[in-house]
Amino acid sequence: MTAGRSRVTLVTGAGSGIGRAIAEKLGKEGERVVVNDLRGEAADEVVAGIKESGGEAAAAPGDVSDPEAVQQIVVAAREAYGSPEILVNNAGFLQQKRFVDLTIEDFDRMIAVHLRGTFLCTRALLPEMLSRGSGIIVNVASQLGQIGGVELCHYSSAKAGIIGLTKSLAREVSTQGVRVNAVAPGPINTELVLGLSEEWRNAKAAELPLGRFGEPWEVAETVAFLVSDGAALYVGQTLGPNSGDVML
Repeated sequence: MTAGRSRVTLVTGAGSGIGRAIAEKLGKEGERVVVNDLRGEAADEVVAGIKESGGEAAAAPGDVSDPEAVQQIVVAAREAYGSPEILVNNAGFLQQKRFVDLTIEDFDRMIAVHLRGTFLCTRALLPEMLSRGSGIIVNVASQLGQIGGVELCHYSSAKAGIIGLTKSLAREVSTQGVRVNAVAPGPINTELVLGLSEEWRNAKAAELPLGRFGEPWEVAETVAFLVSDGAALYVGQTLGPNSGDVML
């Protein structure tokens, strides 16, 4: 956090899992957090928790894959606190399917929420960041976007796209005061991951040098670092809280 100033922060997909942990962590750090989620009641619950802990938060529900909904999310953020200075693109979901069983609809929805959503939210906020000459964007990808995942081809493709977008955008805007980075978590104990088959989870855990899945709060710590002044030299990077699954 910038000393002495509470920044407006939009976290998408923050109603549960990693997004919720990020919103709660940044709320504790003193940021004014705008909590987005497709499920309005989930966003409201996170907002209530942040406020109970002494933080500032407001809900902005909506589907990040829908351009009109994204505009409504941004309007809600501005009405609550002003234009967001920090954007955490986290919204996403998981679906386990063999490639041969994937439908066009499966693939398109996965790309729409993860990659298109990241594009739409960034497009909505970037012009004001550039106009101010400052801003921070953190995109939540996945280590599967780096190494691929069995029965997760469409998910891995979407996350790989986010990593590529992060690098390209960072090259475009870093000299104009907007810092763009990504986080690529490994398997994390969230409802989404726990919804995958036990066979998949056991096989994945056996591959990890650390021998365990991560927790949402551990990813939130990485995001909190990337939005801090201490991360000023990080440009277009992909940090990996991944239990050693990817070593770069």
